[in-house]
Amino acid sequence: MISFKTIKQRIRSQKAWFFYTVSTMLLWGAWGALTELPEKNGFPTILSYSVWAISMIPCALIALKFADWKLEYDRRSWMLGSLVGILGSGSTLILFYTLRIGPAYLIFPIIALSPVVTVILSVLFLRERASRMSWIGIIFALIAVPLLSWQSGENGGNSEYFWLILTLFVFLMWGLQAFFMKFANRTMNSESIFFYMMLTGLLFIPVSIYMTDFSKPINWGLSGPYLSFIIQILNAIGALLLVYAFRYGRAVIVSPLINAGAPLITVALSLILYRVIPNIVVVAGMVCAIFGAFLLATETD
Repeated sequence: MISFKTIKQRIRSQKAWFFYTVSTMLLWGAWGALTELPEKNGFPTILSYSVWAISMIPCALIALKFADWKLEYDRRSWMLGSLVGILGSGSTLILFYTLRIGPAYLIFPIIALSPVVTVILSVLFLRERASRMSWIGIIFALIAVPLLSWQSGENGGNSEYFWLILTLFVFLMWGLQAFFMKFANRTMNSESIFFYMMLTGLLFIPVSIYMTDFSKPINWGLSGPYLSFIIQILNAIGALLLVYAFRYGRAVIVSPLINAGAPLITVALSLILYRVIPNIVVVAGMVCAIFGAFLLATETD
C-alpha cells in the first residue's frame, strides 16, 4: 500500500506546480459546470455556500494528515491563514448578494480579471519573474478570462450601480487572496493555510443562513443538499490543490492560468452536458486560453 509520504514525494517532483494547477483547473471547471444543478432542483445557491464550507472539513483533515498533524499556530501563521480564508469566504458571500442585484453578464467578466491584481502585487512585492514566453502566455490567459466569462445581456440588471462597487470589492479580494496565499506559503506550510481557510469558511455559515429566504420551498432531498455536497467537494479539493499550486509555482503564472483554464473547462463541459452552443466571443476565449496554457506549460522552475 502506498503511504502518504510516498505520495507526497512523487507529487513534489519537477513541475509539481503544473500538476496542482491543472488539477485545480479540472476540478473548478467541473464544479462550474455542475454547480447550478442543485439550484435547479430547488436548493438555494446561497445555502450551497454552507455545504461548501462543510465540505472543506474532510479536505482539511486529509491535508493535516499529509503534514503529520503538525498545525502551525504561531501568531504570524494563524493571522496569515485567517486572512487568506476571510478574503476567500467573504468575497464569495458578497458575490452571492451581488448576483441578486446586478447583471451577471457584467459581474463575472470583472471579477474574473482578479489575476491582474495578483500579478502586479507579486511582481512588485515578491520580486517574481517569468520568461518572455510566459509573459505572452499570461497576456493570452488574461485576455481569455473576460472572453470566456462573457454572456449575453438578456437578463438585464439593476439600474443602480451599487452592484458595481460590490463587484470591484470581489475583484480586489480575489486578487489579494491569491497574493497572500503565495506570500503565506513562504513562511508556513500549505496544510496549515488550508486549515485556517476551512475555519474561516465555517465562521461565515451563519451569514449564509441569514441571507437565505426560507419563506420559499427548499429541496432537502438527495437532489438538494446531498447533490450539492458532491459538487461542492470538487470546489473544496480544488481550493486545497490551489494552495499547493501557489506553494510550488509562481503566482504570476498560476493565477492567470487557473482563471483562464477553469472557465474553459466549464464551457467545454457545459457544451457536452447541456448542449450549449458557445458564441464567437467564447470560442475566441477558448483559443486564447489553450494557447496561453501551452506557453505557460513550457515554463521551467
